[in-house]
Amino acid sequence: MNVPQQAACRTRLPDGTLLTVTATRRERAGRADVKCTVPGDAALAERLQQVVRLARHTEAKIDSRDQVVLSVDRLPVGRDCELAFVLADRLVRGVWHGRDVVANGWSDAWQLGRVDGHDAPNASPDALLGGPDGLSHLGQLDGHPDPGARVSSARAWFPLHSGGDGDGLGWVEVSVHPLEGERIEEEQTIAVAGADAARQLAVRQALAGARHFDGRGLGRWRTTVRFSDAAFAGRSYELALVLADRIARGREFIPRARLLATGCSDSWHAGRVDTVDGLAPKCALLLREAGPGDRILLPHAWRDALPAGFADDVRARGASVACVERIGII
Repeated sequence: MNVPQQAACRTRLPDGTLLTVTATRRERAGRADVKCTVPGDAALAERLQQVVRLARHTEAKIDSRDQVVLSVDRLPVGRDCELAFVLADRLVRGVWHGRDVVANGWSDAWQLGRVDGHDAPNASPDALLGGPDGLSHLGQLDGHPDPGARVSSARAWFPLHSGGDGDGLGWVEVSVHPLEGERIEEEQTIAVAGADAARQLAVRQALAGARHFDGRGLGRWRTTVRFSDAAFAGRSYELALVLADRIARGREFIPRARLLATGCSDSWHAGRVDTVDGLAPKCALLLREAGPGDRILLPHAWRDALPAGFADDVRARGASVACVERIGII
């Protein structure tokens, strides 16, 4: 079957009128895999682009040779057009073969293939509506099981220190879905939601390096990375990122509660954990935030410079702490 070069999906706006999402497939030629255009609202276009990328997460096979450009004939209102964007993207790539679709729906977890609900007040009886009483997950489009069941997610926390009163813990969440068929470049399989190009590249390099050290991790997973807040600087999140990825892939021991970590590396491919700045304030923050069952991992270079009594104070809170020189192999 020939994959169409262009496809469309409509969605109903709150005033009852229809908006059309048009998807055009063209040679990628070094461009981004997905591009969204929304007249007069670049921020909305960026968010919808992220929605489409996350929704691709649960597809077992990936072909990023082409670019998909998604556009609308008028300005969307709210989030109810998200499902239409996702379906238009699948139609133009031949992943789904619906016809003359009117769809309304949104999700807080597209990377799991979940469709949480819809806001369409005057939907027609034949409309495709997201939510528990309609399309609750993307697998239902083809009568398949919930694709989220094959997604493994893990989260790790890291200290956000800027010297202000708002310092606290941030988290990084890694979700992996097994790929089928031919193995492809790692960079093409990793998406970082809401991150700029520099952060995207740094995350991809860290994960690719750590998986290379793993020996069995490269080219096997579709990966989505999310941060609690993408607006932070520095690289001290890297150890938490790598460990969350290892837990999601079943390659790391799981703590009884949270995993709190700080550290970076210029040699993740060798499994090495390097030091980061801010030892004293980060230790104070970690001690303040630690709770029963938490496990704290710090760079080995910090071992002899930890604040006096730090390890005992951590244990008194029911948590544990270790200074690590390398990530493990299990």
